[in-house]
Amino acid sequence: MAQPDKLTRPRRAAGIRRPRVLVIDVGGTHVKVLATGQRKPRQIESGPSMTAREMVAAVKRLTTDWRYDVVSIGYPGVVVHGRPVAEPHNLGRGWVGFDFHRVTNDAAMQALGSYRHGRMLFLGFGTGLGSAMIIDGVLEPMELAHLPYKNGRTYEDYVGVRGLERFGKKRWRRHVAEVTELLKRALEADDVVLGGGNAKRLKHLPDGARWVDNRNAFVGGFRLWDRQATR
Repeated sequence: MAQPDKLTRPRRAAGIRRPRVLVIDVGGTHVKVLATGQRKPRQIESGPSMTAREMVAAVKRLTTDWRYDVVSIGYPGVVVHGRPVAEPHNLGRGWVGFDFHRVTNDAAMQALGSYRHGRMLFLGFGTGLGSAMIIDGVLEPMELAHLPYKNGRTYEDYVGVRGLERFGKKRWRRHVAEVTELLKRALEADDVVLGGGNAKRLKHLPDGARWVDNRNAFVGGFRLWDRQATR
């Protein structure tokens, strides 16, 4: 687990310019980017063969006309002290040990962009299952996706894209509702946030849950540098 990270209200000393940030949201099907001052994100396809080096080269080509000072990267895997410590399940290899400067778990980045108060649980339903908690302002990335759930399969096997393809929309929605309620109770969350590309496929949100747009990942990426400026 990464070290807990305390949320703070962004503050700047007089005369200090906030850095221009490029936020990179790395997913199992697409890599999306947005920079300070830009209104519309750009994206490229990713997939199981995309390596870290290929992602960096593609993003550089995609953003040649954008100006930025610093970069935030949301990574779909385990991150410790700002660096990936395990290769992602839904991408290629070469991410561990790559010379990244500021990386956070992708679910944690979206959670940071969605936080309001109290004990918030974030669940991201995309290619896999992303998860993070924020408790009274302390951010903690989590790795719930690959824990055992039912019949020798994991949470991700049921509510990730493999579960959607295996069960169909109707049964997949039931599993999402069940998993959400189970994790909400187990982790004593008073605010449950659902995100990820497949969350939009839900007809009805589970009780006590709210949906957030994937663009909140960009909000979280910008907030990472706001918080750095206060330290």
